[in-house]
Amino acid sequence: MIFQDTNRPSGRTNGQGSQETPLVRFQERHYTVAEIGKTWNLSRDVVRKLFENEPGVLVIGNDESRTKRGYHTLRVPESVVQRVHRRLCKC
Repeated sequence: MIFQDTNRPSGRTNGQGSQETPLVRFQERHYTVAEIGKTWNLSRDVVRKLFENEPGVLVIGNDESRTKRGYHTLRVPESVVQRVHRRLCKC
C-alpha cells in the first residue's frame, strides 16, 4: 500500500528570523470524494479529477501492475477544499 501526501510542511521563517509552526494537516477534517460531491452537487468522477493532482491531498492505494488495476482513495483536507472552491468561484 502506498501513502503519499502531495504537500509536505516546510520549515519556513516568518521574515523575523523565527521559524513558523509547520502545518499540522493531519488534525484537519479530511473529506471523501463522495462527501465533496454531495455538498457541491457534482459526480464523484468530476470531484476526483478536480482533486487528484491538487497539492495537499492524501492519496492512499496501490499502483497498477501488469495483472491488477490500481486503486487510489483520496482524502482531501478542509484547507484544500476551501482553496479549490476559492479558485473555482467567480466571487
